[in-house]
Amino acid sequence: MTALPFRLTLSTTLALGLLALPAAAAELRVGLITPPSHQWTQTAQDIAADLAERSAGEITLVVLPSGQLGSEAQMLQQLQSGSLDFGMFTLGEFANRNADYGVFLAPFIATDTAAARALLRGDVAQELLGGFRQFGLHGLAFGMAGLREIVTATPTETAADLKGQKIRTVPLAPELDFWTLLGATPTPMPLPELYNAFANGQVDGMQIDYEGTWNAGYWEHAGEVIASDHMMFPMAAVASARGWAQLGPEAQALVAEVFATRIDAMVEGYGEIDSRYRAEIEAAGVPVREVGRDWFEPAVSAWYDTWRAKTPLLARLEAEAATIDDTDTGTDTGTDTGADTGAKQ
Repeated sequence: MTALPFRLTLSTTLALGLLALPAAAAELRVGLITPPSHQWTQTAQDIAADLAERSAGEITLVVLPSGQLGSEAQMLQQLQSGSLDFGMFTLGEFANRNADYGVFLAPFIATDTAAARALLRGDVAQELLGGFRQFGLHGLAFGMAGLREIVTATPTETAADLKGQKIRTVPLAPELDFWTLLGATPTPMPLPELYNAFANGQVDGMQIDYEGTWNAGYWEHAGEVIASDHMMFPMAAVASARGWAQLGPEAQALVAEVFATRIDAMVEGYGEIDSRYRAEIEAAGVPVREVGRDWFEPAVSAWYDTWRAKTPLLARLEAEAATIDDTDTGTDTGTDTGADTGAKQ
């Protein structure tokens, strides 16, 4: 679906109570770095369609994927200035400024996508949404991509085989620490450059999900996929605080509800999405090796020691994760982030 630009007339904005602005400032846009095929971008398109339908055509959201407006750092500046209305971002720009926003990157904090969904709707998540005010933003919802796996050019029997290897990561402090503790060389790289870098041997592997592995064709050069589900990859949907203040209360309520509903549905769907894309990868003949937390030790325990000292919020998230049961997820997760947690069954 192609998003179309829009304008609200002054009369309709006043009648609906949607905006406290003149019509000239009424175009709403959301920026993302993900390509059109990615679930985040498709969800943004669904949000745009829902807003248009539920406002009787008076609100149309322009979806700008693939970094059309620049990097997340550049789009964050646009949000802070009020020149961009919404963003659906990784947590990199936030976790690198405030360690609290790194807690969702805790290794094995969630045993599956259902547990991850429960945490992303939990008390810590709500506190962090409110905390986006410090960045000049209004928090709308937390989402995520699929759980993280590892794609390598050659088979990797033990974590020791990763030592010295260049693993493509995103420049998130918690993620960089994880790979450094494993003895690998974390190598941040823009996503559009990754296919050629992997094909040419400039990187030895990557931390990514099944969806990205299949859709971007990384599997074509993979010697193995390490199925670890070792980390979430959270997304934050945020609004410009300046722009948010200029929306009327009815528009704020509608936008907040649509973003939260659609993003929650996306997160809920990732269990099926991960399974589907893993099946595609296996059917293409790429070996998949199942591993759990023990495979990564002692790096995981060292990571928790480091990040518990950086942010007390991590211990609270661990306690919250430990309470997740079949009531929250439909599965008895048995989540335990302590040092004695065993391999995934």
